[in-house]
Amino acid sequence: MALVLVLFSFVLFACQTTPTLVEDIAPKASTTPLASLTAVVSQAPMISVTVFFTDVGRYSDGTPPFEAPVTRLVEANQYLPEAILREFFRGPSAEEKAAGLELVASGFTGFQSLSITDGIARVYLAGSCGSNGATYTVAAPILANLLQFPEISYVKIYDSEGNTEQPEGLENSIPFCLEP
Repeated sequence: MALVLVLFSFVLFACQTTPTLVEDIAPKASTTPLASLTAVVSQAPMISVTVFFTDVGRYSDGTPPFEAPVTRLVEANQYLPEAILREFFRGPSAEEKAAGLELVASGFTGFQSLSITDGIARVYLAGSCGSNGATYTVAAPILANLLQFPEISYVKIYDSEGNTEQPEGLENSIPFCLEP
């Protein structure tokens, strides 16, 4: 009997509490504009890097260097040589194109991997390769982009099949398909 009395008292007490209205627990509409909310999202710190593209005017005039630097912002926590290659293969912005800069990619669409060991950068490109008889190819801006790093003394560029002319030794190397 005592147990029934305790249960009855609990049910009676529960019924006497003030009910919680749905509007009390529903999220309130924000008066903060969406643009302000996106600004609150924390981003990784950014760093300025130099990316080289081909200056079509200088190339046409035969006035080296044919590569012109632009400044891009990338996340500071990225591996910078890779970040620069990614920016390079994204190509010049509309403003940079208007200034006469171009992405000379020689048929390549990007890179598969980059490694740096003992001062030698090895870049494995993705996509089809073709110099189309040109003496100026993607190799020149890749060299400009990677040799700006003091830890890189030489660059060996491989085609998508993993071929380069001089895989060994302390010298730059390009794939056979980039020969004119």
